Amino acid sequence: MASERGRPNPARWVWYALGGRLPAAHRAWVLHDLTTRTWLWRHACRSTVMLAPLCSVWLLLPGPLGLRLPLVLMAALVGYFYSFAYAEEGAENRLAKHGYAYGTGRRTRAEARNARHRSAHERYLARYRSG
Repeated sequence: MASERGRPNPARWVWYALGGRLPAAHRAWVLHDLTTRTWLWRHACRSTVMLAPLCSVWLLLPGPLGLRLPLVLMAALVGYFYSFAYAEEGAENRLAKHGYAYGTGRRTRAEARNARHRSAHERYLARYRSG
């Protein structure tokens, strides 16, 4: 199923994680990537690709390790905080960059969530409210 969506190769995925635009063949995969149930975990992976080089450089700075480790930890915490604070807006911007209308991600995730809730509610009614 992933091949039907045009999953990018690792080099293109890194380019995408760094904010690059993928070719049109990967357009459906981008929509899936940003709207699937695990989209926040995927966002965390993309954020790690962006933060890891910076944290690695800071870890290699001269100075006592007891000073460098807290610096790297603070940098990672602040980076992830801002990354997740703007995760939804970032996803919408990525989708817009790939040709989707702004709001597509939010709407698609809401429709999927409503379908899951509706399905769970129907199962509940069938089990506990039947005659």
